[in-house]
Parts: sequence; C-alpha cells; structure tokens
Amino acid sequence: MSTTISRLSNGLRVVSHRMPHLGTVALGLWVASGARHETPEQHGISHFLEHMAFKGTARRTAAEIAEEIEQVGGELNAATSLDATYYYARVLKDDVGIAIDLLADIVQNPRYSEEDLARERDVILQEIAGTKDSPDDIVYDLIQDAAFANQPLGRPILGTAESVSAITTADLRAFLAARYRASHMVLSAAGNIEHGDLVRHAEALFQGLNAGVPSAATPAKYVGGSRLSDKKFEQAHVVLGFEGISFRDPAFYPAQVFSGLFGGGMSSRLFQEIREKRGLCYSIYSSAWGLGDTGLLSVHAATGPEMIGELVDVVRHELHVMTEDLASERELQRSKAQLKTGLLMSLESSVGRAEQMARQVLAFDRLLPAEELIERVEEVSRDTVRETVRRLVSGTTPCIALVGAGCSATSVAKRAMVRLGA
Repeated sequence: MSTTISRLSNGLRVVSHRMPHLGTVALGLWVASGARHETPEQHGISHFLEHMAFKGTARRTAAEIAEEIEQVGGELNAATSLDATYYYARVLKDDVGIAIDLLADIVQNPRYSEEDLARERDVILQEIAGTKDSPDDIVYDLIQDAAFANQPLGRPILGTAESVSAITTADLRAFLAARYRASHMVLSAAGNIEHGDLVRHAEALFQGLNAGVPSAATPAKYVGGSRLSDKKFEQAHVVLGFEGISFRDPAFYPAQVFSGLFGGGMSSRLFQEIREKRGLCYSIYSSAWGLGDTGLLSVHAATGPEMIGELVDVVRHELHVMTEDLASERELQRSKAQLKTGLLMSLESSVGRAEQMARQVLAFDRLLPAEELIERVEEVSRDTVRETVRRLVSGTTPCIALVGAGCSATSVAKRAMVRLGA
C-alpha cells in the first residue's frame, strides 16, 4: 500500500492511499471551515451551506445530482463539524471520475436559488427541532455552551431557529467566497486508485477554487460553569467536563490513554465502580477530544435524578485518586492496546483512511505514518498519565450539563457543582 501527497498550483492538497485489493474508492473534499469560523450573525451557516450544495448547480438539478451518483451505485454525502466541513463519496474504482466531477461541481458552482433556500431552511428547522427531543443532543449542546460560553465553539453546529431563518442566499455566497479557499482544502482518496489519476482529475476540475488564505478562527477560551434543562425525560442525563488538551500538545496522547482507562470500556474504572459495583447507571463513558487550540475531557452518564449526587461524588473521587496515585501497569497497557487497535483498524477501512489522511494534512500539513502514531501511544507512561490528569482537573472551573431532572434540575446542578469543587 502506498500513500502520496501533492499540492496543486492553487494550493489544493491532494492525498491518496492506494489499496489495490479493493474494488472501490472512498474520496472527499475536506474544507477547514466549520462552525467555529462563524460570527454570531452567521450562526449555522456552515451547516446550511453543506445542505445547499446538493440543491443544484449551474450544470445539474438536485435530482440529477442524486441520479448521477446512484446510477453507478455510489454514495454522496456531507457533514459539518466545529472546525471543518467535508463532502465525500464512495464509488467503484472505474467511477472515480464521476464522483470527483460531482464533488467539484457542488462545491464550486452551487445555484442557491431562493426557492431551494426556503425549502431547505424548513428541512434544517425540522432537524433542529429533532434535537430538542433527544436528551443526548441537548446535554452535549449545553456542555459546549458551559465550556466555551459566548464563543463559536459553544454554539450548536446546526444553528438556532432564529439564526437559520435569517440566512440569505447572499450570506451563503459571501461565506463560501471567504472561507472555501484552495489552500485550506484537501482532496483525499483511499482505495483502488492511482495517485496520478487523482491529481489529473483535480487539476482539471478544481481550478475554479478561490485562492488566498481565509481569516483565522478566534482563539478559544475555556470558561466552565453549569447549564441545565428542566425538560422532562425518563432519565436524567449528566455530562461533567474539564478543559481538555489540543491535538498539537504533547500531552494529547496521555489524555487519550487516560480517557480510555478512566471511562473507555467495560473494564474502565468508571464502568466498574459506578455501573458494576454501585448500579448507579446503565452506561457511563469518558471522552477526550482536541482541536488545534483547545479540547474537552467529558464524562457522560444517564441515571435517575436522585442518583446524580452519588454518581458525581464517585467520579470526583476517582479523578482525585488518579491525581495522587499511578494507574496500574495493567490498566495502562489495556488502554494503550485499545487506542492502538482503533488507530490500526481505521487504516483497514478506505472511508476511515481517507478521512484520517485529510484531517492530518489539514492539521499538520503532512501525513503521520502509522508507526509514528503507535510510537506516541507507546511513549505514554504511568507518570505522564498522572501528570496529565492533574493538569486536566486543576486550575480551571469544571463544567456540568444536566437534562431530564425536571423541576429539581437547578438544585441538583448546584449540589453537583459544589461536589466538583466549583
């Protein structure tokens, strides 16, 4: 298997990973522009832009876009995150040209008709309404708001009914022109493909991309605090959060290893102590994600409102233990094995590999060999895990989000914050 990266004259980076044993290719265009690049007036525009890309171009109607990709049995979709938007396809190896042409067309030549805008706005408003019925969606929107209050990172990616209703076609065109710059895009493909063919397609089809460099995102500032919703559900969902670590920081991998041994599976400390020994919830897990300048360590559980206090106490105690005592060698090796396995398994999937390569190039302007990633995991020691935990839980105000505790939400949240030491 071979991996190659090239840069076109307009700054677009093209990367591929040849997997000749496959009969398909996964490919996509990743744009370093997401929800965190929006002003308050633009809230939700990145996601709206992604939706509108499929509503027709100067050459194709929305129906023709769908028919053309499905005529060859392919898939075409897109997604928006905090720091990126990506448009991706999966096709048979002989149909790569069709997929690239479609991707180039929807990104460079969107039609943005008023009629389509009004119709898709209604679709997005229904999508936003759907999140109000999901305690998981609500609680994670709340924890983001608590962690990064009054900042783009703290706002829901979808936008609000008010912000989405105010977006116009002129707004979409202005945002596209300002943010979708070739120098901040990556065309990534993995599967049965020749790199030279991919570059030729890209040179022919992506010359219309805007040149130059878009403005940088406002640096994030972690805040902390509590957010709650008294909307009633069968269970109370709680997320506890602490300022996390950027993926550029050397401590990023120790944070990942810690999250794994703390709440990364059935053998983790939280699962064993809170689920198995105490029966306080059905599931509990931790996660540690990072962006270029910040991150968030979080613990999520769903339980009865009357059990939240004890659950928070146990989480706080286990965190304190981790700051004072070393993790066992067995725990460390188990978490490192899980992390390494996840990294290596992603290389076996053309979809996962295409995304991994694009994200690496956007973040570091280079590809990180699997050997380098494994080495970073292997370098994590019990001491570095302990020091990372101390850094994560000290010096900043923790945050808590609570959904589904009904009228007792305020008092429950206050008691939980006191237990966390905020």
